[in-house]
Amino acid sequence: MISKNRSALRGCYVTFRDNPFRVPAQSALVVEEDGLILMENGRITQCGPYAELAHLLQDDIPVTHYPNCIISAGLIDAHVHYPQLSAIASWGQQLLPWLEEYIFPTEARFADPAVARAAARIFMTELLRNGTTTAAVYCTVHRQSVDAFFEESQRVGTRMIAGKVLMDRNAPANLRDTAAQGYDDSLNLIRRWHGKGRQLYAVTPRFAITSTQEQLEQAGALLDQFPDVFMQTHLSENTDEIAEVARLFPDCTSYLDVYDKAGLVRRRSVFGHGIHLDEEALHRCHAAGSTLAHCPTSNLFLGSGFFPLAATQSPDRPVHVALATDIGAGTTLSMLGTMAEAYKVSLAAGKERLHPAQAFWLATAGAAQALDLEDRIGTIAPGMEADLCVLDPYATPLLAYRTARCDSIEAQLFPLMILGDDRCIRATWVAGHEVHRNHSLPISRDSLDGQ
Repeated sequence: MISKNRSALRGCYVTFRDNPFRVPAQSALVVEEDGLILMENGRITQCGPYAELAHLLQDDIPVTHYPNCIISAGLIDAHVHYPQLSAIASWGQQLLPWLEEYIFPTEARFADPAVARAAARIFMTELLRNGTTTAAVYCTVHRQSVDAFFEESQRVGTRMIAGKVLMDRNAPANLRDTAAQGYDDSLNLIRRWHGKGRQLYAVTPRFAITSTQEQLEQAGALLDQFPDVFMQTHLSENTDEIAEVARLFPDCTSYLDVYDKAGLVRRRSVFGHGIHLDEEALHRCHAAGSTLAHCPTSNLFLGSGFFPLAATQSPDRPVHVALATDIGAGTTLSMLGTMAEAYKVSLAAGKERLHPAQAFWLATAGAAQALDLEDRIGTIAPGMEADLCVLDPYATPLLAYRTARCDSIEAQLFPLMILGDDRCIRATWVAGHEVHRNHSLPISRDSLDGQ
């Protein structure tokens, strides 16, 4: 997929030089109002002011110009279930009955490879329409669901993280494996896909309720054998779930302790939700370098609670956090929409207001750091993989009307994330290639003058 052809983008771009949770937003955010990004072999080779780099352009380098747009590093979704896309917006349940009524029947259909391939194609298209170029993805218990997803990612050229769900109890018979089968399937899939092109594998026990101690320990054994693979699971999402985990694992002191005893709490471990964690658990996540995936639309939809983002960023033990859509309990694949809900949750959970620079950090550079991929994705800089999304703050009449009253690029970010959705993604680039283009006619900024 990665071509040796060179290309370039011109326009305003934003990226990060530091963490806006630790330094003032204006110090963390880089804004290049008329920038040039040069790309070759799927990577960024140069970036900076157009006036300073224009002399590097040669006749064989096509330049795509995006006036009145904002170019960002590709967006990153840290926790999402591609098989659940067809179950999005299923009515009226909290977590555990929602799984039983809607999700398990949906995932059972992925025993059919054709179903998996079709779903993977639709899911990838939707990710790219929303400017998401990397995601940590749950497949189903079926090996073919993983193959279908990685085959589609390989075709497009995206950097993706994914894995086969492990479930050896408390699930329908047609969705259960065994500890041995789960280990063998995961081992074969790691060997087949991890590090192939841009694909990365995640050992994926669904959550403690659906895995025995033996299966969790087998998952830990895989991580010991392949220390550069990822681990993803769910943690402390719902109070009924927490109570059931305590019943199933009476010898463990907490939900996180269940995973810790199995060797699953480490760097590159991504725990979905983590809403109801005590101080001891947050300290442990900090010490291990583990990540919490903040899924605001999902948590609101299922009534699970408010993620305590400010508490996770305590200076004495900051925890890695990345934003996530968590489809299909989540209600949108748009990371802009996810940022908007994260802002509202920040107000509901406490007095700390999520700054727009912090929101974009959690979906780009901060997410890459949380996933231990900051040397490859998440920022616009020489040497980074050329995954980019082009944001249009004039994409809809209301957003354009609001944006016209902003006096800086920085000021445009907040209405963009509050009012924005997939219509605001003018284009998505993967490894230096345009893979999505919004063909809607943009609203002219000049037409808003005087309004």
